[in-house]
Amino acid sequence: MSSHQLAAESYRIMWLFVFFDLPVISDRQRKRATRFRKDLLDDGFSMMQFSVYIRHCASKENATVHVNRIRKRIPPEGHVSIVAITDKQFGNILNVRGAAKEESPSAPAQLEMF
Repeated sequence: MSSHQLAAESYRIMWLFVFFDLPVISDRQRKRATRFRKDLLDDGFSMMQFSVYIRHCASKENATVHVNRIRKRIPPEGHVSIVAITDKQFGNILNVRGAAKEESPSAPAQLEMF
């Protein structure tokens, strides 16, 4: 693959971010919040921070599939935001934990089948 093709690919590949703030006061709310987090994990998301989950998507179309799944599973209470960014933008994320800089997570190595 040429460097031009690789550069173009970095704009085709997408990363989804799901940010959420769900109430957990009642037993029912806690159960719904736990179910939502489990659904994200089952759909291939990884926890980046406590209420921030990320997922690598091979294309914008693939990202749309996952966005639609999330929308169907959002609990009736709380706030959920979904953001899609390109692989190129994702590579520019600066992660700082304490005083040490961390590299952005890399794209999964396995082939994604859908």
